[in-house]
Amino acid sequence: MIKMAVYGKGGIGKSTTVSNVAAALAEMGLTVLQIGCDPKADSTITLRHGEPLPTVLDLIRKGGTLERSDMVHPGYQGVLCVEAGGPTPGQGCAGRGIIAALEKLAEQGAYEVYQPDVVLYDVLGDVVCGGFSMPMRKGYADKVFILTSGENMAIHAAANIAMAVEHFKGRGYAGLGGFILNRRNVKNEEGKVQELAEDFHSAVIGALNHCELVPEAEEQQKTLLEVYPASEMAEEYRSLARTMLKLCREDASC
Repeated sequence: MIKMAVYGKGGIGKSTTVSNVAAALAEMGLTVLQIGCDPKADSTITLRHGEPLPTVLDLIRKGGTLERSDMVHPGYQGVLCVEAGGPTPGQGCAGRGIIAALEKLAEQGAYEVYQPDVVLYDVLGDVVCGGFSMPMRKGYADKVFILTSGENMAIHAAANIAMAVEHFKGRGYAGLGGFILNRRNVKNEEGKVQELAEDFHSAVIGALNHCELVPEAEEQQKTLLEVYPASEMAEEYRSLARTMLKLCREDASC
């Protein structure tokens, strides 16, 4: 089982990227489990054609017996979808939803029953503490990939995430798999992200072009791979998925 966590600043395109990567991996015949670790609970929405999922935290609040099938629902290409959820705004810690979701999935034996080849965590990365650091911890993700543009705030958030990964690595937590450039076409964008990667002795492992087909697909509440499977942008997502998978497999064989 290969486990990848994708972090990045809010609004940088994590859910779009993760969902299309998940679809690309599923196209390859792999069983994929995508876990949305954002209180907005919209990570898997395009895989589910706009149908929201009951979040793990909401299910826990309702009480009663919680089954695997209550938490895990199939989406496009058979991708297994989970949303951690979060508290009512202003009430409680948002990171608690992530902790509760991952603990409940393990408690219910979801990984053993569904036997995913790949687990993808889509994690809000503006804050890397408490529950938001949970997917980095030992036994969860093997690699952390950081999505960023060349915009200053995105670079700043990416650097903070990379520092957290660096801080945790001595505890056997997930390692840094690399940076993914999600282009916003700002000045010296590639140079800025390359410099960031070098600062952390890492690499830019993929780059995604700005493409109007992406929001067009999302307006239809679907992934780009479903709506425009033959597009150049779809090939960019497939290439990224292959690279991420290859890096994780190589690391596992060491």
